[in-house]
Order: sequence, then C-alpha cells, then structure tokens
Amino acid sequence: MVPTYSARGSRPVQNGLGEYVVGRERFELSTFCVSGIPETLMKRDNSRTELSEIEDVDQIVNAFGDFCRIDMHRSDRTVENNSYWIRRFFNSVKKNPREVSDQDVREYLRRYRDSPANTYANILKAFKAFFRDFMRMPWIVESFRFPNRPFHPKTVPSKEQLSRFYYALNDSIAETMFLVLASTGLRKNEVLSLRIGDIDLEKRTVIPRKGYDGAKNTWITFLNEEAAQTVGKYLASLRESNPENDLFKKFETRLKRAFKKAYQKTGIHITAQLLREWFACEMGKLGVPDRYVDAFCGRVPRSVLARHYTDFSPERLKEVYDKAGLRVLD
Repeated sequence: MVPTYSARGSRPVQNGLGEYVVGRERFELSTFCVSGIPETLMKRDNSRTELSEIEDVDQIVNAFGDFCRIDMHRSDRTVENNSYWIRRFFNSVKKNPREVSDQDVREYLRRYRDSPANTYANILKAFKAFFRDFMRMPWIVESFRFPNRPFHPKTVPSKEQLSRFYYALNDSIAETMFLVLASTGLRKNEVLSLRIGDIDLEKRTVIPRKGYDGAKNTWITFLNEEAAQTVGKYLASLRESNPENDLFKKFETRLKRAFKKAYQKTGIHITAQLLREWFACEMGKLGVPDRYVDAFCGRVPRSVLARHYTDFSPERLKEVYDKAGLRVLD
C-alpha cells in the first residue's frame, strides 16, 4: 500500500519535473483541496527512483532551460550560462537530481574557490536557479553565499590610444561599430541588436531595443558627429533599408577579429566594455552630470534627485549630449 501524507497548513508546489513538493518531501499527484478539506498526496518512494525514470541529463537541462526562459523570463545568454553549468555539474556528480546533497554542491564549488569572483558567482546563480527555483529544493543551496567583488579602479585609454587603435582596425564595419560603441555608451549586445529603425540620423538618436528578460535598462542615447557620418555611409551602402533589418548582428565575429588584429598591431587592449567605460569617464570630464551619463548608458538613476526631479525627455538629453561636444578621435 502506498503511504499517504496529510499536508495540513501547507500548499503543495510543483517542481520542474512535475512532482509536488511539501517541505522536503516529494509526492505523486493525487487530490488536495483548499480551506480545511483534508489533502492527500501519495508520497514518492525516492529509493526506487532511477535517473532513467525521469530523463537523461540533456532532457533535464533542456527542461531547466525552458523554465529559465519562460517561467523566470531570463535572456538567452543567461539560459545558456545556467544550462552550461548545470550540465557540467551533473556530468561530474553522476547523480539523480533528487539524490544531490548540499555536500555535492560544496565539493563542486570547491574547485572554483580560486577562480575569478564573477565565474564563481555565475556558477552559484545557476545552482540556485536549478535547485531552489526549478527543483523546489532550496535547502541544497541556501547555505551558499555569493563572493564579495573587490573594487578595481578603472583605467581607460587616452584619445591618442583610441585613435591609434581605430586606424589600425582597417575594416570599415569594425570602424563604424567602434565609433558607435564609443559615442553612445551602449553595451556590445545592444549595438549588435540595433536595427535600421532604431537610429534617426537626422537627430542622431539611438533607441536600443529592450532585452527580452528586462534585466538591462535601455534609455535613449546619441551618436556624435563622427559616428553619425560613418553610420550614414554604411546605411547608404545597404541594398535594403527596411527599418526591421539588423544593422550589425552578423558582424560580431568580424568585430572580434578586427579588434584582435588592431591589438596585435598597436599593443593597445580595447574592448567594447572598455569603450563604454571610456564614454562614461569622458562625459564626466566634459562636465555632464552623473545622472545623465547613467541615462545615456541605460543605468537606473541612483539618487532621489535623478529619479524624481530630473528631466529625462529626449529633447533635454540631446541638449545635454550636444553641449558636451564629445569627440572620440584626435
């Protein structure tokens, strides 16, 4: 006879494998009710559960990926990262998800103790999403804390270094993307996802599309005169001008190769992230208040003044941007 469990005062929740969970116990679906009527759930016999009964590792990871993408509304990049680390974990421990203990997680994380803080944090984020949210087994990961991320003062390149690097690119597409990155303060993925209709060359406005997961904010930013000229030439060379057509999405690999070659020629290390940091620092040097720099970069306003008493209209932002007179190249 299958044992039963009366879950008085607790509502069962369903995990990603279709089981109903009350506390640390898992049950087969039977009948339960609301408001005082006795609930009855059939308890799972975990000792008889084999990995083949539920799915192989790939199926589990695929189900977890769908959960992250749909239920948790995460971006494709986050889904890929979470799935990568969960797959590596189960290929290492070779256990059924229900049989994993906090000690298994501890032993796995021990390998990355001396890794960069961001790497360790990304692994732990994946574990918390899988065990706490997907499997409804929060006790497996509740004792683990994220590492402190030490502050490292930023060192940004000079205009002279930017110019040397730019002229070493020797690739018109890479040069255009370089100037867009440096003059807008956008993230690399935001530039790669731009479409023709996101740019108004006459007003030099750029309105990037908001990411699928909403994790990153997007505002309105602008091209300086240098970038506007190169973007204009690039647009004039296109055969089609459909506003929904991608501008740079297919050029990610080309950009990486051009940046690598420019580094080999000049010895100057520049990345898309470094151009974003340069933009923020340069606008600050030009007297632009932090709250407007944050707006151009798509960051949430931090102060009460910025949140509630600052005009962030497109007209005001363009006035601030143009007054700064930003130039990237010497």
